[in-house]
Amino acid sequence: MILAGIVLLASTASPLVIAHRGASGERPEHTLEAYSHAIDQGADYIEPDLVSTKDGVLVARHENEISETTDVASHPEFADRKTTKQIDGQSLTGWFTEDFTLAELKTLRAKERLPLLRKANMAYDGQYQVPTLSEVIALVQKRQSETGRTIGLYPETKHPSYFRSIGLPIEEPLVKMLAAAGYDDGDDAVFIQSFEVENLKRLRGMTRLPLVQLMAGSYGPPDLPGVTYAAMSTPKGLADVAQYANAIGAEKAMVIPRDSTGDLGQPTTLVSNAHAAGLKVHVWTFRRENYFLPQNLRDGADPTAPGHIAAEIAAYRAAGIDGYFTDNITEGVAAAK
Repeated sequence: MILAGIVLLASTASPLVIAHRGASGERPEHTLEAYSHAIDQGADYIEPDLVSTKDGVLVARHENEISETTDVASHPEFADRKTTKQIDGQSLTGWFTEDFTLAELKTLRAKERLPLLRKANMAYDGQYQVPTLSEVIALVQKRQSETGRTIGLYPETKHPSYFRSIGLPIEEPLVKMLAAAGYDDGDDAVFIQSFEVENLKRLRGMTRLPLVQLMAGSYGPPDLPGVTYAAMSTPKGLADVAQYANAIGAEKAMVIPRDSTGDLGQPTTLVSNAHAAGLKVHVWTFRRENYFLPQNLRDGADPTAPGHIAAEIAAYRAAGIDGYFTDNITEGVAAAK
């Protein structure tokens, strides 16, 4: 197969398909329904991003600021909770999970985070609660029994240094809950991921579960000012990462950047360098809407219309990746075959 001058070779191994925040292309993200729908569609792993409540319960939200993903703004009883905080050096105004007990969070309902791109998902607004990690684990184990197949967990610790600084650490309760559910071995179907470094090193001393160092094309770990992901993605940097992690979770552009016209460009050496260091490579995030796709893989001018996501995934498979995050599980599973 040839795509925009790139020769694509068929991958010999099926990469892991990781449901990014659940089936978030079809249901409001980080809800039990989004995770269950992803499992129905064949995802290998589901991804709950984890933050803490005021009473120390881990819940699934992409951010601790929840105005974009819940109806908290429409609850007058919580109007006085709106505030401005500095999270990882960024000023954010809204409502934050650490200011709510679990009981209070359970009175909120999830909503679609990208309503302009995913209007159909808005039909589910107001129907689903914010799930706890305990509920997510229970769902996965129930669905494993029903389907007879292994369904993995891929939790991300969100802003772990910040939460530790306010007395609500994420690592300890996460490891404790996973171990209680039977996840404590390096071969178990769990990956724990983070954009930070020190909390992954802390986790390395607490669990044998595989750890994933997340990386982006710009900036660096929030807990290590002056360190860049660019430096961490060099052969030397990757060798250092391999001392505490089992894989990297790389932004797509770090593996195949877009060229000056916005088309899919040529692969970098990141995958081969990571493999040489003994690290698996998982990339984020594949989405089917034209808005998110390279120019040469869009279908028409409507930014909300589906484009050629399968061709995009094929290019990354040819580059040798070991797994990928996607909002669209049906397409992601089909492209992994």
